[in-house]
Amino acid sequence: MGFKIDRPQSTRTRANITTNTTRCLIFLAILFWTIRNYAWPIKKTPKIPVTESDVFSSQDLVTWDKHSLYVKGERVMVMSGEFHPWRLPVPSLWLDIFQKIKAMGFNCVSFYTNWALLEGKPGNFSADGVFAYDQFFEAATKAGVYLIARPGPYINAEVSFGGFPGWLQRVKGQLRTPNENYLAATDNYAAQIGAIIARAQITKGGPVILYQPENEYTVGVSIPFPSSMYMQYVEDQARNAGIVVPFISNDAVPLGRNAPGTGPGEVDIYGHDAYPLMFNCANPSTWPPLALSGTYHQTHELQSPSTPFSLVEFQGGAYDPWGGPGFNNCAAFVNHEFERVFFKNNFAAGATIHNIYMIFGGTNWGNIGHPAGYTSYDYGAAISEDRSLTREKYSELKLQAAWLKVSPSYLTAEPGAALVWTYANNAAITVTRLTGNSTLGDGSFFVIRHSDYSSTSSDTYRLRLPTSKGDISIPTLFGVLTLIGRDSKTIATDYDVRGIKLLYSTAEILTHQRFENMTVLIVYSGPNEGNELAVQIAGNASIVADVSIKVNKTEDLVTLAWPTHSERRIVRIDDLYIYILDRYSAYNYWVPEINKSSSVIVNGPYLVRSASITNNRLSLSADFNKSTAVEVIGAPRTATTLEINGKKTDFGIEDRRMVADVSYSAPSLNLPSLTRLSWKYVDSLPEIRTGYDDTLWTATDHQSTNNSYQSLQTPTSLFAGDYGFHAGVLAFRGHFIAKGTERSFSIKTQGGTAYGHSVWLNSSFLGSWIGSADASNYDATYQLSGLVQGESYVLTVVIDHMGLDGNYVPGIDTGKAPRGILNYRLASSIINTTPIVWKLTGNLGGEDYVDRARGPLNEGGLYAERQGYHQPRPPTENFTSGSPFSAPSEPGVSFFTAPLYLDLPSDIYDIPLVFSFRDVVGGASRIQLYVNGWQFGKFVGHIGPQTSFPVPEGILNYNGENWIGLMIWRMEGSDEKPVLDFKLEAGEAVLTGRETVVLVESPPWSTRRGAY
Repeated sequence: MGFKIDRPQSTRTRANITTNTTRCLIFLAILFWTIRNYAWPIKKTPKIPVTESDVFSSQDLVTWDKHSLYVKGERVMVMSGEFHPWRLPVPSLWLDIFQKIKAMGFNCVSFYTNWALLEGKPGNFSADGVFAYDQFFEAATKAGVYLIARPGPYINAEVSFGGFPGWLQRVKGQLRTPNENYLAATDNYAAQIGAIIARAQITKGGPVILYQPENEYTVGVSIPFPSSMYMQYVEDQARNAGIVVPFISNDAVPLGRNAPGTGPGEVDIYGHDAYPLMFNCANPSTWPPLALSGTYHQTHELQSPSTPFSLVEFQGGAYDPWGGPGFNNCAAFVNHEFERVFFKNNFAAGATIHNIYMIFGGTNWGNIGHPAGYTSYDYGAAISEDRSLTREKYSELKLQAAWLKVSPSYLTAEPGAALVWTYANNAAITVTRLTGNSTLGDGSFFVIRHSDYSSTSSDTYRLRLPTSKGDISIPTLFGVLTLIGRDSKTIATDYDVRGIKLLYSTAEILTHQRFENMTVLIVYSGPNEGNELAVQIAGNASIVADVSIKVNKTEDLVTLAWPTHSERRIVRIDDLYIYILDRYSAYNYWVPEINKSSSVIVNGPYLVRSASITNNRLSLSADFNKSTAVEVIGAPRTATTLEINGKKTDFGIEDRRMVADVSYSAPSLNLPSLTRLSWKYVDSLPEIRTGYDDTLWTATDHQSTNNSYQSLQTPTSLFAGDYGFHAGVLAFRGHFIAKGTERSFSIKTQGGTAYGHSVWLNSSFLGSWIGSADASNYDATYQLSGLVQGESYVLTVVIDHMGLDGNYVPGIDTGKAPRGILNYRLASSIINTTPIVWKLTGNLGGEDYVDRARGPLNEGGLYAERQGYHQPRPPTENFTSGSPFSAPSEPGVSFFTAPLYLDLPSDIYDIPLVFSFRDVVGGASRIQLYVNGWQFGKFVGHIGPQTSFPVPEGILNYNGENWIGLMIWRMEGSDEKPVLDFKLEAGEAVLTGRETVVLVESPPWSTRRGAY
């Protein structure tokens, strides 16, 4: 062509200021709360008399008082975990997650709905297929789980634009304010999703018991804030859609926003969030100072004394950014020790609505994630992204929830102050008393922790606790108690065990159940501890105990003392059987409900999903990851048949326990090697070829923009959102006629954190910004020479769209930060520039997206995506044989696809599969993974950290044909031969009692009308 390309000279700009501004504001808000928590007196929020609306008073199934929620007239401890169905787009697996949550002893799930997935085009609301909610509600009901609905409209949730659809970037006026244009834009979504949720309310026989309008509406900037008019509008939208259950809020920090009695916009039940460790997973063993609140209860009493203390989002993990340490670090950071110390501190404050964010994170598949995070949304949660239960934090949560489930007196106990010296004789130990309702004969709970909550050292102590027999110095049969580092314990006094009084127990209570002719109490303790409990008796009780248990009997009291031991001990006092366990053994115990009023206790399985008794048959649905001796405690004596996962199982009786053996053998999977697949490829950047016709591309001819966040710095808008493109890779083509004096091309692009861009002039590669973990935009300058006067040239710019920023702080609209080209200059002299006429493409059709099954965000603007070649059975007869393991080395974009056949015993085993990338060399590249048309991975190896991408069964066909696609964008030339290590790997196969997984609708390729 007669021109020369020099190596590009690029100058990096600062990361997008909006991200830093938002983080700063959030930090300041949290800092403000921390200072109030520890240094300043808390001022009382002004109150206005509370009146119930007529529409709300029409239901009485969900009510409350200052202590707790009532559901159908029964006090309820709401133990809840966050789970977003759209992050697991296989509806038949939703029951699996619900069962795993229910098996922990939880009774509730909180969920967001994602507006961006439901109304990709203004006025076109669609909740079908994997985006429908009916099966989600049905699965919750089947598992026996209540739901807290949180439809926003803004949700944050580490998703693109915080759940707002991209077209809101074009709405004039500020978002999350009473601006008329914004409110009108929310009306259709609010009416439609509100009606869907309304049909699933408990008043209609469904599982929804609470509804949260808006989300973390706590901090605003440069606007009157908070706006009672705005909150009232959001609440009215819900009521008008038929919502009658109570409204609950989630203040980001406890500032009393919209609490009952604050006037228009007030909710029924005030709640707030807390993420005390924040999100630095790089140092998982380091807990920050001032993280543990000692004044939750006192603050709640000032802000909302008539409602239950509600933690609507409490930290259950952490998000991890591009370039971060990875979610395994986050799981180690917010781990089982964190749960013991921080969750029990919440219970010490009297929390009776307690929701953990997240309990299962899932996957940010198909471009749904925010730019600060990668594909995985594992979150370090109790249930891993691949749905496995291998993290100790799952088991620790189960212990806590099981105790709360059998401790109704906790719900009305009055929290006291966190005190040293009052109850313990060591200032290194802090004790908080929850005083039971004496009129009901309830005892008290004492939450024990280290005064330095982050201490990893063990401390010894003695207690003096008030009981119905007066103050008692504990222990009575040995010297001192021990609290190991980063531990916390709940000690009960005057505790009711099915009509038997437990005077006190320094061992923690797992559960107690009354069976036909015996009562079973299970207690547990940590390693290197001595413990003691005392049971009140009447008369001459019969006692049977192991020699390792020290027993002291008086006229009306039996006291037991023991050191923790890995071997189970059982003490019998008349018909009370006390099972004494170490904590790790306790992890293997499950307490599935038979019905609302009775349960059995099962020891052994990896998971117990459910239990039922029909006639003389006891049925268990359970999972196993090894050969296991299964014990059932409390099976009726009339039970003559045991079924496990529908199969009759032989059993024996040992000391009133039903005992059976379940054998396990790992299946032989024989996963295919991906190197041996029949790969074909097609050039996915034909735009750089001579003669490419972009007639059908969108002309970027808007001379103004409605974007209220970013002003134009170009003759016409080059903001992708102005033209209806909101996700995936963007491509621009800039046409110009050379003056012959052009020496440089400067361009500033913006794609969100960790994005990148590549630039070509005609078919010649100019260079790339390969991206970094902290840059959202970039200024690059490429040197040119040899352009011929009067000749036509085309610049092709490919930009990775990483999602839209969140709109967390009303008033600054950071979510409107555009994606695309912010500025450019084709310099023909020091002063003069050569004009460029631009065209743009994103996903085919933009907001009129083609693939309705996979939703509005799954595809981007690369050629193979526009043609639909990432879908199953593309027209490979027109492709070229070639493997991604020896891909072209030149910069460009290639799409590789191949069929993958699987034959796995998924009717018997739950087998997690992951696609992994290792040792990628040959220059920086970006790779998108497609599985049967679903984008399930965005691998950016030079930024990281994610290298393994779980794909669930249901997206993958475990027994038949699959189609795998790899979009490989090489951003640099390299002297090294490109090498890709890409594998399909299996996790631990679990013998399972889950229901059969149903393949989701994954439409195959067909010719797309208007594709270019």
